[in-house]
Amino acid sequence: MESKTVVKEKFFIVIRGKSRKGFCRGCIGRVEAETQRGELMGLLYCGGSNAGTPKSGGIVRREDTYPLTRHQAQLLLFVSSPSKRLELLCNPQLFSAICELSQDDLVVVKHKKGHLPGLVKNLMQIGRKENKDDLHMLGFEVEFMDNDHNLSSKKPAALPLFSATDIVQVVPSYAAPLGLQWKDGQYGSLNRKAVTRINSMPNIGSSARTVPQSHRSSTCHVPLDVGSIVEVVSNSGVTVYGVVRWLGVLAGKTDEWAGIELDYEVNGCSDGKYGSQRYFTCKGNRALFVPMTKCSPDSRFGGSSTGRDTPKPTELPPVPPYEDSEEDAPPVPESEALSLLVGKMKGIQGHINSCYLDATLFSLFSSSVTLDDICQKPAETEQPITCSLRKIVSRLRRQGFVPAESVMNFRKQLGCDTFRTEEKDPEEFITLLFQKVLCVDPLLKLRSREETSQGAYTFQIFLEKEQMGQIPTVQQLLDTSCLSGDLKFEEMPSCLMVQMPRFGNKYKMFSHIIPSTELDITDLLYNSPRECFVCGHLAQHECLQCLTDRKLQPGRIKQYCSTCNTQVHTHPSRQDHSPKTLAVPENVASGTPLPRRTMQLFAVLCIQTSHYVCFVKYGPNPQSWLFFDSMADRCGDDQNGYNIPEIRACPELGDFLSQPEEELARANPSQTPELVHRLLCDSYMCLYQMPPETLSKPNHQES
Repeated sequence: MESKTVVKEKFFIVIRGKSRKGFCRGCIGRVEAETQRGELMGLLYCGGSNAGTPKSGGIVRREDTYPLTRHQAQLLLFVSSPSKRLELLCNPQLFSAICELSQDDLVVVKHKKGHLPGLVKNLMQIGRKENKDDLHMLGFEVEFMDNDHNLSSKKPAALPLFSATDIVQVVPSYAAPLGLQWKDGQYGSLNRKAVTRINSMPNIGSSARTVPQSHRSSTCHVPLDVGSIVEVVSNSGVTVYGVVRWLGVLAGKTDEWAGIELDYEVNGCSDGKYGSQRYFTCKGNRALFVPMTKCSPDSRFGGSSTGRDTPKPTELPPVPPYEDSEEDAPPVPESEALSLLVGKMKGIQGHINSCYLDATLFSLFSSSVTLDDICQKPAETEQPITCSLRKIVSRLRRQGFVPAESVMNFRKQLGCDTFRTEEKDPEEFITLLFQKVLCVDPLLKLRSREETSQGAYTFQIFLEKEQMGQIPTVQQLLDTSCLSGDLKFEEMPSCLMVQMPRFGNKYKMFSHIIPSTELDITDLLYNSPRECFVCGHLAQHECLQCLTDRKLQPGRIKQYCSTCNTQVHTHPSRQDHSPKTLAVPENVASGTPLPRRTMQLFAVLCIQTSHYVCFVKYGPNPQSWLFFDSMADRCGDDQNGYNIPEIRACPELGDFLSQPEEELARANPSQTPELVHRLLCDSYMCLYQMPPETLSKPNHQES
């Protein structure tokens, strides 16, 4: 293969595409040359003790890679899991902060005992270099704080080593928590390599912009209440974060103060007492009392900024408080989804059994264009509850985070007390949402065998387990359910929400179900011309018994022209079948090409032990998938804490679903990645929409 001259040494990580000649998603390589077609010829770094020595070569498309500096490549090389590397890469602010770590910077790391704060002491080189072009793996030695949050005075010992993906939060040394103290030069005897600072930082798909200092406010203009997530800045510029647990006037004070439970222990704080009086209860060294004027909404989670003199390079850019806009926010575009949505405190914050509602709203409105078209109504005809819903959707799309208060207010407006205190099924909420809130006619028009028509918002799969294979696809389930019940769609639906055959929280008919990325409903449309399964001519008969015939591609609807129907049913194994005559549309010539009518998967609701989560496709790229959990983590106890929602990028789901149907049928779910396995096991409802190009046509619904 011809190649261009060798390019200057540079490194990259493969971010998309299937495995190709040695390269796969998440692997790290070094560019050696570039082909005439613009592809990169490079060397691949393998795992193990010699991870920094390239062992094999390969070719990868430039658009499937992201460039890395040597320092970034060495940090990611110490991360053994390719998916973890990509997950960190999807959090550009955190990755940038990790690359800029200096000695004595405060970090929070994942540990077997939980998330622990500590100080970075050394940047360690791991592995051997056989020649000058090889890479070291880089890891961080971190020293934890003792219970009093002073640095330990014990003799220096071997410090635990952490990779870049073990670090979940970074706080520069000049912004260490209040009360944290250490002696200068205490670690001067440690003859270790200091942490190296790197200046060239990635900006991976981020649309964030630095807000000019002149635009930042030094006072809080957002009303705070008990439960608000806040930050407090001291006169010296130190920032701590926590949740407001109490508001009022302290004994001996005249102005309003706030009692805050901090995210981590700080020496000198209390357990909720101020002086001799108790105002709330929390763990020791976590209660901080400050004047309300010192509090601001947490800027990390979309609140207003604080009036600090120097912006912190590792923090998320300040986001102004949410302001209502008369214009509806459009769905989040693919190019901005990762930077806006991925991370903790992203999506919709859950509260009191709200996961069914949170997951459903995120599935329907974060990225789907279809629902916007369906729900367009004149503003003057909207009810207050409809306006509340639109505010939730706009806030999600503009800021990437909706606080629990907004959703709880919406639940209260629904007018049903049980929706606020008890968990409901998504289909109940969907019906209420479209029927009572959005005032939308049923999305589906179904015609039964009695020739009667009925409307529905979701479609429930009903069938016998014996009719299907061990791991069915949604396409097979839908086809079989419609034929078994003699149901047809009167017209092409713009949105089709298919409920899987499972009932309640425990019973499910199939242990695993494969969501079909494309749903072909051509043969499920009433009085619509259809092709003969055998010869492709106009079909005149349909046979339910042929559906499971292993000699006739099982799982596919079988319809035949008169000639093929006779021939197929002369076979001894099919002579007892009872084909049904189809209503053939008038003025359709026998040889006329018949277009296929398909719908695209855009979300999957899942349930496991009464908890709902969802997967959402945020763009046309096959790997553009997100996983959302409105209660992924929690801060505090059940009475005084709050839920932490989280959104994760899961391109591995796209890789799995992009495989041919034959390979999917042979897949072993237990050997799939964590989130893929969760999708296959826990799918509850699959959501489909018309392709965007179909929606743009004026007459997209045909009978």
